[in-house]
Amino acid sequence: MVAIQKEVNPHFEDFLFDWNQKFQFLVGGYGSSKSYHVALKIILKLLEEKRTGLVVREVYDTHRDSTFSLLEEIIEDLGLSHKIRCMTSPMQIKFPNGSKIIFKGMDKPVKLKSINNISLIWLEECSEIKYAGFKELLGRLRHPTLKLHMILSTNPVGEDNWTFTHFFKDDRNKRLVLDDQVLYEQRTVVVKDTYYHHSQADDNLFLPQSYIDQLDELAEYDPDLHRVARKGHFGVNGERVLPQFEERPHEEVMDTIKGIKQKLLRNGMDFGFVDSYNALIRMAVDHEKKYLYIYYEYYDKGKTDDHTADDLEDLIPKDIEIVGDSAEPKTIKYYRQRGFNMRGSYKFSGSRLQYTKKVKRFKKIICSDQCPNTVFELKDLTYKVDKQGRIIEDEFKIDPHTLSAIWYGLDDYDVGDLKDTTAVERVRSDKRERPVRRRG
Repeated sequence: MVAIQKEVNPHFEDFLFDWNQKFQFLVGGYGSSKSYHVALKIILKLLEEKRTGLVVREVYDTHRDSTFSLLEEIIEDLGLSHKIRCMTSPMQIKFPNGSKIIFKGMDKPVKLKSINNISLIWLEECSEIKYAGFKELLGRLRHPTLKLHMILSTNPVGEDNWTFTHFFKDDRNKRLVLDDQVLYEQRTVVVKDTYYHHSQADDNLFLPQSYIDQLDELAEYDPDLHRVARKGHFGVNGERVLPQFEERPHEEVMDTIKGIKQKLLRNGMDFGFVDSYNALIRMAVDHEKKYLYIYYEYYDKGKTDDHTADDLEDLIPKDIEIVGDSAEPKTIKYYRQRGFNMRGSYKFSGSRLQYTKKVKRFKKIICSDQCPNTVFELKDLTYKVDKQGRIIEDEFKIDPHTLSAIWYGLDDYDVGDLKDTTAVERVRSDKRERPVRRRG
């Protein structure tokens, strides 16, 4: 093999020759040179061993100006373009020892089925690839003799992205692989069969200072982008809907609720089936403090009304009032026939926005840690934005079924009306009577 001399960034030196783990996950800010060093690492490996490498992006056509162009540039820079052939139609790179690199996009999954003996895969901008695609690629990573490797590189995104929940923390399923803060502090970490690498613009000694200064300026007007681009940290992308949301131990929540002198109990339910969930939320309101406590959830999908009703019969007292989505009158009627004290919510044009504003008016929203789906949906819930980047106040990045259930349960309660003592004093001895609403 011809000796190769190449100046690289010191933070990536160990990474270039470390092939001990099956998975190598690289996350970093803009301009940190992670993609460059992944490409160089793959070239060096395929020069050393005869392998077929697969480079994947979500959209096939984006390879031409990114991964393929980068690999071609490095090959030319190494003075190897006379030995390593970069072919554009179809995009493919062939090495003198029989190694080759092929390029695929997850937007054309049928073409993945024709590839065999792939021992090395690079997922560039892996956060853009769907989790199902990642798992599909794992099945394509196989070779009878060679050790298998998958390299994943990305800029950090929201903590709801599969790259974070798979390689770091999954709060919904109470799964912890690695605290991302540990990676930011240590820069490189090995956990079982995964090598983690974190990088920032400062790690790229070839960057001009003016570029780093430009990234620093983001802190003044776009803190979300500054976290991603400058720090290279995962987090919450966008403006949180409920910044006052807190998760607390269940026993603490229940003890606090017991101590509320004039508490208002409410129960709301959102209906779902295949793509959406049946979500029932039980709440307590401390009207004096303007605190909302969430202490119970039922969350399931794929069940017909009779099976859901069977579940609830074992879990929920039938004498409590449940407020459901009034857009489903047949469902509400069915639950009433089964003996549940259920009524429809008060919905009107613009109710999504008004209900959201109502929930936002609580000074604190405290949720039991025994309500994991509520925590998952609401803790980092963010608004959708339009094409101009402006917030859409009644649309969110996910469909939060637990928030809909909270809307319905609180449909006749006004957080902001300090004179509304009747709402607190109402005992509702007759659960069948629809309470009178105050308007104006």
